[in-house]
Amino acid sequence: MNSKKIQKKRQGEIQLISQMIELYCCGKHQGLYNENLCPECQKLMDYARLRIEHCPFMESKTFCNTCKVHCYAAKMRQKIKEVMRYSGPRMIFSHPIVCIRHAFSTLSQKQK
Repeated sequence: MNSKKIQKKRQGEIQLISQMIELYCCGKHQGLYNENLCPECQKLMDYARLRIEHCPFMESKTFCNTCKVHCYAAKMRQKIKEVMRYSGPRMIFSHPIVCIRHAFSTLSQKQK
């Protein structure tokens, strides 16, 4: 995989996790009308972005949950799981195209 494709993949993963954290923060912490994340969610967003940007396995993995090496600290991994459990089912209403793309990518990876 060339570096442009890897960079595009990184940006897609960052976009997906950002949308999920924003959805979680709006639903759990601030309501729908605040444009900024709460400090806790901003910290999680910064942490996730840093991990994705420095992931050495980006070429071969689909998403972090399928990776053999978990680079998230235990506390942050638990928090991101909580975010995904909350946001995952709601993504179909707020970001349907992203959700369908994610599901398609996950299914195609499982078939390989």
